[in-house]
Amino acid sequence: MSILNPRYELLQAKTRRHFLRDSSAGIGAIALSSLLREDTLGITDPTAPQASHFEAKAKRVIYLHLTGSPPHLDLWDYKPELVRRDGQDCPDEYYKGKRFAFTSGRPTLLGTRREFSQCGKNGLWLSDALPHLQQEADELCVINSMNTDQFNHAPAELFVYTGSPRPGRPSLGSWVTYGLGTENANLPGFVALISSGVQPNGGKNSFGSGFLPSLYQGVQCRSKGDPVLYASDPTGFDRNLRRDTLDTLRELNEMQVKDFGHPETLSRIAQYELAFRMQMSVPEVMDISKESKKTLEAYGAEPGASSFGNNCLLARRLVEQGVRYVQLFDWGWDFHGTNPKEDIRDGLTNKCATMERPVAALLRDLRERGL
Repeated sequence: MSILNPRYELLQAKTRRHFLRDSSAGIGAIALSSLLREDTLGITDPTAPQASHFEAKAKRVIYLHLTGSPPHLDLWDYKPELVRRDGQDCPDEYYKGKRFAFTSGRPTLLGTRREFSQCGKNGLWLSDALPHLQQEADELCVINSMNTDQFNHAPAELFVYTGSPRPGRPSLGSWVTYGLGTENANLPGFVALISSGVQPNGGKNSFGSGFLPSLYQGVQCRSKGDPVLYASDPTGFDRNLRRDTLDTLRELNEMQVKDFGHPETLSRIAQYELAFRMQMSVPEVMDISKESKKTLEAYGAEPGASSFGNNCLLARRLVEQGVRYVQLFDWGWDFHGTNPKEDIRDGLTNKCATMERPVAALLRDLRERGL
């Protein structure tokens, strides 16, 4: 008995703070269980639509991310003074005592080689690299005041999506689906589309759920091959056998929920059920061959291909079916080669040709459909 006494006295001395810190997975698991608003004795769908605290202004979100960052000074941020100072040494106040990636010594100023003009009723400055978007100028809002001290791609991208330059926090799309749920139970509330096959600089953390349950992470879909990897039935499984298997898994998972109340088990149940429903609904909504020839030509889309044009069209089809948040990534917008003048002139022209036509088509399409 004397051996146990010191341990007993130590337990008695613990405070509520010690208990919350050390119990199970700690206070984080307890907080998440509360945040999920789930009754662990009666399983409900955590992705069910939620009422907003405020009157909704936006209907859906389609976020177009041009990975590598397009040069704003050559597209929509016209600097006539910089053009006049082209070739001059950079003034001291702009570079001394500051850090710049890939820059050493005293840099030389480089004005844009593009021709700018004011477009639309509001006179928005856009360059000649964006002829189709010039026609949609009144649908655009350009914010030139945003800035960050993150000058490397990956941490800057994570900062944009999660508010932190380091992995671990939920992305914007996951917060939206966590807070509002989804209006179509047969489709994910948050979809990520990658046109080049290359992951974004921030990796899957750019559309991840961070410390939120994994149910709220973006589901990566493809316009070529199976729309969603690993969602198809294994060889030898038919639809009925798949349903029986999932019913058994659900019963086992519900037993775990009742015993432990772990929020990730709720996510597992919901993800299995969503995957089963997606096997029927996702291939249908991802099939752009059903679109008219006129629509395909407007987007520059080609059924079965993997392109930014295809993904812009898919984004419209997804939001039309109730998906709240669609995130598009397009690789190849990093222009600082060995010859920056030619890189900006020819490389930017060629890359913009694959982007601005489908974006202009998407804006028109959404407007005409009341989306």
